[in-house]
Amino acid sequence: MTRIPTKQEVLDWISANPNLTSKRDIAKAFGIKGADRIDLKRILKELEAEGHLEKRKRSYRDPDRLPPVSVLQVKAPNSDGDLFARPLEWHGEGVEPIVLIIARASDPALGEGDRILARLTVVHEEDHNYEARLIRRIGTNPRKIVGIFRKGAEGGRILPIDKAGQSEWLVADGAVLGAKDGELVEAEQAGPKNRMGLPRARIVERLGDPSAPKAVSLIAIHQHGIPDDFPDKVIAEADKAKPVGLKGREDLRDMPLITVDPSDARDHDDACYAHADDDPKNPGGHVIWVAIADVAAYVQPGTALDREARKRGNSSYFPDRVVPMLPDRLSGDLCSLHEGVPRACIAVRMQIDADGNTIGHRFVRGLMRSAASLHYAEVQEAIDGNPNDRTGPLLEPVLKPLYAAYGALKKARSVRQPLELDLPERKIVLSEAGKVESVAFRDRLDAHKLIEEFMILANVAAAETLIAKRRPLLFRVHEEPAPEKLESLRETAQAAGLNLAKGQVLQTRHLNALLNAAAGTEDAELINLTTLRSMAQAYYNPENFGHFGLALRNYAHFTSPIRRYADLIVHRALISAHGWGKDGLTEDEIMRLDETATHISDTERRSMMAERDTTDRYLAAYLSERVGNEFTGRVSGIARFGAFVKMDETGADGLVPIRSLGREFFHFDREAGTLMGSETGLTIAIGQRVTVRLTEATPVTGGLELELLSIDDQALPRGRGPTKRGARRKAVSTKRKKDKIKRKVERKRRQR
Repeated sequence: MTRIPTKQEVLDWISANPNLTSKRDIAKAFGIKGADRIDLKRILKELEAEGHLEKRKRSYRDPDRLPPVSVLQVKAPNSDGDLFARPLEWHGEGVEPIVLIIARASDPALGEGDRILARLTVVHEEDHNYEARLIRRIGTNPRKIVGIFRKGAEGGRILPIDKAGQSEWLVADGAVLGAKDGELVEAEQAGPKNRMGLPRARIVERLGDPSAPKAVSLIAIHQHGIPDDFPDKVIAEADKAKPVGLKGREDLRDMPLITVDPSDARDHDDACYAHADDDPKNPGGHVIWVAIADVAAYVQPGTALDREARKRGNSSYFPDRVVPMLPDRLSGDLCSLHEGVPRACIAVRMQIDADGNTIGHRFVRGLMRSAASLHYAEVQEAIDGNPNDRTGPLLEPVLKPLYAAYGALKKARSVRQPLELDLPERKIVLSEAGKVESVAFRDRLDAHKLIEEFMILANVAAAETLIAKRRPLLFRVHEEPAPEKLESLRETAQAAGLNLAKGQVLQTRHLNALLNAAAGTEDAELINLTTLRSMAQAYYNPENFGHFGLALRNYAHFTSPIRRYADLIVHRALISAHGWGKDGLTEDEIMRLDETATHISDTERRSMMAERDTTDRYLAAYLSERVGNEFTGRVSGIARFGAFVKMDETGADGLVPIRSLGREFFHFDREAGTLMGSETGLTIAIGQRVTVRLTEATPVTGGLELELLSIDDQALPRGRGPTKRGARRKAVSTKRKKDKIKRKVERKRRQR
């Protein structure tokens, strides 16, 4: 009779041979055959019941040890640049083990959130228990869910807050993380997606009361994975930073540079000054100075600050908060061009002629002192004849020369013809408690346009300088619209009685002609919106493909390094190109420019979606007290499931579900962008003026549901109900069956 091993011998074998843990492997190791396998099975079941082993498919392992080949999720690099990972197959009762990834030179670059299959080795180091060698990358982050937790008898369910979230998620009892019923939670998908039944999730963070006013932006931050707190090492680096002195810099402190920003601006990273050019060769010309905070002096390549800034890619702005790219010590202090305080800057002196054409520019690394921190409205009021105590003394020496230079730039702009969209921007005003007080549209003043033109001019100068010096950089690229989107715009224009010519190379002046033709008509908003939707998404790239929207061949982002990593890259390129110091663009950064461009383009889109979702939720909260009210608006989109309407008063978008359009069947024409009733012939198309009733507003998702009352001031006709619709469907089904039988008979005849 074969000797049956003891429980300890079985455990010792599994520990020593983690790759040979199936019942068959264990039986073979101890020479167990035939009926003796029953005893081995009994021992393994007892060990499993006692918690010493865990059965995984057909193998056994120690639950307090990770399998030798395991799935890991990569964490962000630590302050020393080491890459650790979280084991996704840890089921032990003790502290989760720490896994260090040991990268080979041939391994692909891994980023935070990557899921990998790795081979593990047990080690006994102070800061980690396992070392991992990459086998292969097996996918991106597990799907994240932000929703309301509803407690059940065994775990509970999560109701997604995402408007597109179609199903609930099941949460096992051991994966609720102590969440309470009705609490806002963040979760991630647990295991593969089921073909049948609800998908499963595990809660990873509790976010608190979903009805709290300031939870609105918090929902978007977590839903889109925006990092919202800084690691200790990053804060420590920022806190150690000291103001930069004059050494190696040009002294600009006596130049009356001013900052002009929104009244609620959280940072000031650009300043400007202009005066008439005294060069006799440039009659009527101007000199414009634009000075930008020298962030590169404080955020140097390879530091924890730099890694965190690159990871974030940009700042994200919400009505109640900002998630900055840099800690406040830099973004709100040392790198912010506060009034009366010396600040490090990189400045460009630009010489333009009387028609606004640039005839020369040069960059300097300097030290400036802002003469005033002003906001747009007070600058405009001063120019319009109502200066206040702050703008009065600056009106003649500073403000009027700025507007004179802007007047010249407007001439050059009219020749260049950048795209001139007229789409008002919404402004959400919150109370101290975070509740929406009002929704209005921001004024578009000449002061806004002045600063915008100065910044564009400086961005062009940065791109042209680096091209001339043959230095790598990141361009801001905006490509021409896709042909199919242009065709859609052309059809919309034709429906409005307007024309967008074919058979020519598209230029922005052609689009501006269309926009001008629509201006002042009831179709103006529709044409502007459709033109915007036809545009390609702008992005960053080391190659220069031009900027279609601005009608510029060379364009880069230089003017906002506090809130955009792309600008910091351009600053470093300028430092290297001019030999201003050792904090310029490194070889390693140059090698990674493609990767950086893709990453920061993605983070920019992430922020845009989070900001849009937050606005939708605030609008839904604001309108939730007006359910039942009627609103005017315009059809802004058509889908198989209904029509979208943009309401005039707030600019909010709501859905008219197709089920609410009467009892007839509606045919969806994707190409024409219409819904047509089968009985009444009622046609709903983009651009139509409508009156709607608000039937539902859900702040937690940002969803608005509307009932359509009239189209173009005409009441809706009503279909005769489901009887005819059902009869028609039955007739179609009967015809299909008859055709099928007919084809079958014909095949049999041919076979004879």
